[in-house]
Amino acid sequence: MDFAHTPRAQALRQRLDAFMQRYLLPHNPAWHRSVHDGVYPPPFLDDLKALARDEGLWNLFLPGLKDDEPGTRLSNLDYAPLAESMGRLPWAAEVFNCSAPDTGNIELLHRFASDAQRSQWLEPLLEGRIRSAFAMSEPDVASSDPTNLQTTVRRDGDQLVLNGRKWFITGAAHPHCRLLIVMCRNADAADSSASDDRHHQHSMVLVPLDTPGVQVLRNIAVLHHHAPEGHCEILLQGVRVPESHLLGGWGEGFAMAQARLGPGRVHHCMRTIGQCELALSLATERALERQTFGRYLADYANVQDWIAESRIEIDQARLLVLQTAWLLDQGDAADVGRTRAQVAAIKVVAARLQTRVVERAMQVFGAMGLSPDTPLAQFWSWGRALHLMDGPDEVHLRSVARHELAQARTRMGEGSAWFTTPEQLQAPPRIR
Repeated sequence: MDFAHTPRAQALRQRLDAFMQRYLLPHNPAWHRSVHDGVYPPPFLDDLKALARDEGLWNLFLPGLKDDEPGTRLSNLDYAPLAESMGRLPWAAEVFNCSAPDTGNIELLHRFASDAQRSQWLEPLLEGRIRSAFAMSEPDVASSDPTNLQTTVRRDGDQLVLNGRKWFITGAAHPHCRLLIVMCRNADAADSSASDDRHHQHSMVLVPLDTPGVQVLRNIAVLHHHAPEGHCEILLQGVRVPESHLLGGWGEGFAMAQARLGPGRVHHCMRTIGQCELALSLATERALERQTFGRYLADYANVQDWIAESRIEIDQARLLVLQTAWLLDQGDAADVGRTRAQVAAIKVVAARLQTRVVERAMQVFGAMGLSPDTPLAQFWSWGRALHLMDGPDEVHLRSVARHELAQARTRMGEGSAWFTTPEQLQAPPRIR
């Protein structure tokens, strides 16, 4: 198990950091001002994207790109530190065409799309000409169990007809969003509850956002903050698309959704670690320059504890995420159950890390930490949401526990060899 990043990845990270320092950070105030004024995307964003592509900092996340597709073809492990760097500035990923949910959608299309679907949707996404959204969560069921989803799709001749309601659909309010990948329950399976069939009752459908019957009802505020790209509630009412818009096979939606999660989870978690690193850096600088009662904050034992705990927790989390990225890169050679358990584990670890580290930093900053003058309030909101997005912590903890219990069942009875009960003490084993 080797977590060393290749020289190429290290060089790309240096170039990425330099690009962000030279071009993105100076534009950060203008980005916030533009979004505040309702101008999104900001007018300078396309120029930054073109510059990033010219410098080879484009589609950094997908290892399986073809020779004629733009990108760097980094492994999950090599992409991880670049995602960490981008995470420090929440809008940076779009400059490098590495934004969620596009990254996950691109991976889906790359693996499962037909030639016609690739031409219509994958190519413009890789070129950065359009944006997309992934429509899975629903307001009327507990969507943490994806087999609960009630939005239906039925065949009608050579068409697919969709009906249902989705919400918290990230990216659907982006002015350049053109595609929804909709997770649907097959209408012919709606009355089936057989447990062995529950994971084969859903399909994914490619729905152009301007299709009649698709209605974006609202951009839902998250902790009273409206993301400019949107976390939207969407009504699908009698939506008709050609049957050729089915992604993958009929009933394969659940398996494709699981395949989409792994790399995207690594991306999310590494961006979170990047934000935590920045929060810790800001907090330590603040502690060294701010005084109360004649002493610098850095001289107080409790502040030193906060700094030390944050450093330890960040490094622990990073190692777990890098290990997970390495496992994903091994593909079929890795233990699938272990990989899935770690993909679940890093989600829990990253969410807890974010809220703890950022909250400590906010405490060091005092009232300023609550204001929009620093990125801490936005980071904290993201961290709190992370406890729920892509499934609540409790669901992921359950996945980890199930894997551990399954492993334990394969070695039942072996643990007693470590006991020193009275019966074992009375019957020592013979050496010869």
